[in-house]
Amino acid sequence: MINLKEEITICLLRRGLSMRKVAKILREKGYDIPKAGGVSDSINKKRIRFQTVQEILDYLGYELVIKEKN
Repeated sequence: MINLKEEITICLLRRGLSMRKVAKILREKGYDIPKAGGVSDSINKKRIRFQTVQEILDYLGYELVIKEKN
């Protein structure tokens, strides 16, 4: 199973961004994104909305792919 927090952190680092900055930008664009602390808390508690993950990854230029295990 993937560790969502680690994967998002890696994506943020590759883009040179922080969760706080991304959350602020997405909220300014009208997305229903909680404040940066709320996003981090949601990820840590493993209770983040799928849509929120998709929106963050989309902004960072990534997509979530689901594939069958080998």
